[in-house]
Amino acid sequence: MKKGVCSSKAVGNQYEALAAEYLQKEGYDIIERNFHCRQGEIDLVARDGEYLCFVEVKYRGTARWGDSLSAVDFRKQQRISRTALYYLARHGYGTETPCRFDVVGITPTGTTLIKNAFEFRG
Repeated sequence: MKKGVCSSKAVGNQYEALAAEYLQKEGYDIIERNFHCRQGEIDLVARDGEYLCFVEVKYRGTARWGDSLSAVDFRKQQRISRTALYYLARHGYGTETPCRFDVVGITPTGTTLIKNAFEFRG
């Protein structure tokens, strides 16, 4: 079981690296990868112009279980939102900081970026 966990984490890191590279080509500045706290995890934190972006990366090798973007359900959005609040407080960002939640979906056929994929879910 431990081997599978390590393997899935390594695969996740690989796709997060691909997403970071994709975002950099789109003009994003990657600030942090794999931010962890008690509230949850944010795959990538980046700057896109004036926005501080909290980016969720999802990979799907097949459409059998739905596309990669639909995997960011309401509960996942809530977890990301709470983690983003903690990130802002921990790093001294004020309430005036413009933020958004982006999702990068990766499939064998390509990469899709959805800017402002969801609103804050408190």
